[in-house]
Amino acid sequence: MTGSGLQQRVELLLKEAFEKRPDLFPISLKVGSDQSIRIIIDGDNGVSLQDCMEISRAVEHQLDREEFDFSLEVSSAGATAPLDLPRQYHKHLGRILEVKTEALEVKGTLESVGAHEIVLSWKAREPKPIGKGKHTVRKEEVIPFSEIEKAKVVLKF
Repeated sequence: MTGSGLQQRVELLLKEAFEKRPDLFPISLKVGSDQSIRIIIDGDNGVSLQDCMEISRAVEHQLDREEFDFSLEVSSAGATAPLDLPRQYHKHLGRILEVKTEALEVKGTLESVGAHEIVLSWKAREPKPIGKGKHTVRKEEVIPFSEIEKAKVVLKF
């Protein structure tokens, strides 16, 4: 069977596996011309090693090695990976994100996640409206998912 047949088979197996684990969801699936399968997953409460093993087994145990000579890798999105899906934002409420759109680049705290947008807030130093000097103001930006080009969590060490 060709690589595209393998891709279709893996997509079906993943669909079944994620129906059994609705807290997990796929980020990406890549099937190479050498029949290497790379699956990246995420979860509403993060992803454990056990979660990766469970999804891996759900795929590997249903594929015939006589039909496909494949390699399989299942991993989590990782802490430094960009946020690709709206569902990924919910678990990062209260964390600092860097978000880039065509019009702006902003770094702020994720205050809320709606059906179609996120709300970021941050503090900025601006000139006082009257007199000399600067004062700290709280800024807030509503950013639609459709405008986000790149978003990632800022890690603190």
